[in-house]
Amino acid sequence: MSESLLRLSGIAAEGYHGADPGEKLESQPFVVDLAVTVEVDGRAIEDTADYSALIATAREVVERESHDLLETLAESVARAVFGFQNVVAVVAVVHKPRAAELLGVDDVSAEAFVR
Repeated sequence: MSESLLRLSGIAAEGYHGADPGEKLESQPFVVDLAVTVEVDGRAIEDTADYSALIATAREVVERESHDLLETLAESVARAVFGFQNVVAVVAVVHKPRAAELLGVDDVSAEAFVR
């Protein structure tokens, strides 16, 4: 058995997250990047993690949950992806483009690590 790192970048989703007044009144864009360490025990898709399912799960968390903090959203995404068979570690980075634009910076993001 070996370990491999899957990188899934630019997962776009709309959600209702934020601590500032009014942020949860309308959806806003978020972008998720995942680094998923998987145990690989063979050559079939069942022997690793299906990245289309990992992407769908990350999107689902952003779209269906609501968090005040970007940090807790990132942790929630990481924990959901960590629940997949053969996944041994996850780094989830959640970017908040609207916050970056309002602050005049390139990026606002939070990163969560689950092992």
